[in-house]
Amino acid sequence: MSDKASYSQFACIGTGFSGIALGCSIKRWYGISDVRFFEKNDDLGGTWLVNQYPGCACDIPSLLYSLSFAPNPEWSSPLPSQQEIWQYLNKTAIQYGLRDKMTFNSTVERCEWVEETGRWRITVRNNISGITYVHESQFLFSAAGILVHPRKPDLPNIESFDGPVFHAAQWRHDVDLTDKRVAVIGNGCSAAQIVPAIKDQVKHVTQFARSKHWITPPMPAPNTELFQWMFINIPGALAFFRFTTFLLCERNMKGFFMNKAGAAHRSFLTAKATKYIKDTAPEEYHDMLIPDFEIGCKRRVNDMGYLASLHSKSVTLRNDAIEEVTPTGIRSRDGFTEADVIVLATGFDSNTFCTNINMVGRGGVTAEEHWSSLGGPGAYSSTSLSGFPNFFMILGPNTLTGHTSTIMAAENSINYSLRLIKPILQGKATSIDVKLDAEKQYIDQIQTDLKGTVFNSGCGSWYNRAKNGIVHNAMSYPYSQPNFWYRCLFPVYRDFKYDTAKNQPRQEVWKRAARYLVYAAASLSSLSLMISGSKNMWDLTSYVSFLQDQASVFGNGLAAYAKLRSN
Repeated sequence: MSDKASYSQFACIGTGFSGIALGCSIKRWYGISDVRFFEKNDDLGGTWLVNQYPGCACDIPSLLYSLSFAPNPEWSSPLPSQQEIWQYLNKTAIQYGLRDKMTFNSTVERCEWVEETGRWRITVRNNISGITYVHESQFLFSAAGILVHPRKPDLPNIESFDGPVFHAAQWRHDVDLTDKRVAVIGNGCSAAQIVPAIKDQVKHVTQFARSKHWITPPMPAPNTELFQWMFINIPGALAFFRFTTFLLCERNMKGFFMNKAGAAHRSFLTAKATKYIKDTAPEEYHDMLIPDFEIGCKRRVNDMGYLASLHSKSVTLRNDAIEEVTPTGIRSRDGFTEADVIVLATGFDSNTFCTNINMVGRGGVTAEEHWSSLGGPGAYSSTSLSGFPNFFMILGPNTLTGHTSTIMAAENSINYSLRLIKPILQGKATSIDVKLDAEKQYIDQIQTDLKGTVFNSGCGSWYNRAKNGIVHNAMSYPYSQPNFWYRCLFPVYRDFKYDTAKNQPRQEVWKRAARYLVYAAASLSSLSLMISGSKNMWDLTSYVSFLQDQASVFGNGLAAYAKLRSN
C-alpha cells in the first residue's frame, strides 16, 4: 500500500444518481470542482449500470426521474428503460465535468476520521490490481445506495445445479436463453419485468412466487412525441407537468397512515388493484396473486405487461415451497420443474448502510457500533451521524418513499448538507458534527411515527428488520416529501456543533469579538431610543422581538470573547 495520500476537498463513495447530483450541486452552489469519486464498478450509473436484466426499466414517472436542475425533455416513454436512464446520467456527468473525477474499479474498504488533521482518511483497493492506497478529504459523502447487495435465497443443494445460476442484478449476458427452460425465483419488481421480457425467447419460464405483492395498473401512455415537442418548445411546460405529476403522486401519501382517512384511501386503491388483477391475469392465478395484507405495506409493483404475460403458454406461475435444487431442476412441494437456467429475482439486502466499509469516527467508534447503540441504523435527518464529523449520507436511513421518486429526497439531502458546511467553506469553522441527543431524538421519533403507518403493519416486508422481538424500520420515511424538503431547507443549527479553527490568529479572534460586541452595543442603544420614543404597547411588543434577536448577537460576542480568553 502506498503511504503517500492523495487529497481532494470532497470525496464521494458511489457514482449513481446521488453521487452525480452531489458533484453537480457542489459546482452549482460553490463553484468547487475539487472532488474525487470512488466507484467499485467499471463505470458510472450505480443501480442503472448494475441492473441490466431483460425488461429493466423505471417504474416511476419519467417526469420525476431526473434532477431538478437537469430536466430531460426527451424521455422516449413515461417509464424509460435502463439504457436510457444510464445515458441521461452519463450526459449529465459529462455536462458538469465529473467523469474525469471518477475512479472506477475501486472499492472503498475503510474510512477513518483523523482528529489531528481534520480529514477523512480513506483506504481504497483497486479491484483489478489488488493494490490499496490512501486518499484524504475534508468532506466525505456516501452515495453508495440503499439496495445494493443482492440477496440470494438459501436453497438446498443449489450448488449441484448443472446450468447457470445468477441473480437478476448480476445478469449473465453470455448466457443465451433461446429455447431454454428458465426458472425465475421471486415475485417483486424485477421478476415482474423479466418474465414478460423473456417469455417469447425461452422454451418455457416457470416463476416461483413465495409471497404476494399488490400489482397496480400501468401508467397511461400519452403521445410522447407531442409532449417532447411541448417540453422543448413551450417555456415552463416541463416544469408545470413535472410539478403536477409530483402532486398527483404525493396525494397517495395519505394512504400510508393507519387512520380513518388512510383506511378509506387504501380501500379505494385495494379495490382498484384487485379488479385490475382479476381483469388482467388468468383466473387460475388469482389466489396466488391477490394479497391479504394492506396495500402499501410492501412496495407495490407497477404492471408493465406481467399479468398479461401469464396467459402465455410458455409461462407457468407456482407458489408451492421449494424443497431442493437438483442437477436438472427444482423440486417443490407439489412436483418437479425441469430447468436449464435459474434466475434469482430475490431483491437486495435491506436495512444495511455503508456495507463492507469500515467506517470509523471519533474515538475509534465504528458506524456499526454506533448504530448498535441506537437499536438499528439511523441518522439525523437521514444524513448525519454523531461522532462522524464532516460526513454525510445521501439517501441514508429512512429516506425511501412508497409513492414517489427518491430523486427529490436525494437532492434535498445534498442541499441540506451543503447548507450545513457553508460556515466551514467560509473559514469560520473546521468541522461539523451532529449532537448525539439530537440524533437519538430524531431516530426515536421516526421509529415511533412509523408504528402508525402501513409500512409497519405486519406483512413481512423488507422495509423492516426484527431483532429480539423489536421491529426496526431503517428504510421508510413516515412523512411527505414536502415535509422532508422543508426540513432540509431550514436546518436546525442548534442540533450541530461546529469546531472552530485551532490555528485561527488571536488578532482575528479579537476582530470577531469586537465586531460582535460593538454591533450588539449599537443595537441595544438603538433599542433604548426606540423604547423611549414609543407611544403605545404595540410598539413595545415589536421591540421585545427585536431585543431577542440582539441578545443572540450579544451572546455570540461573549462566546467569541470567552474563546479568546481560553486561548
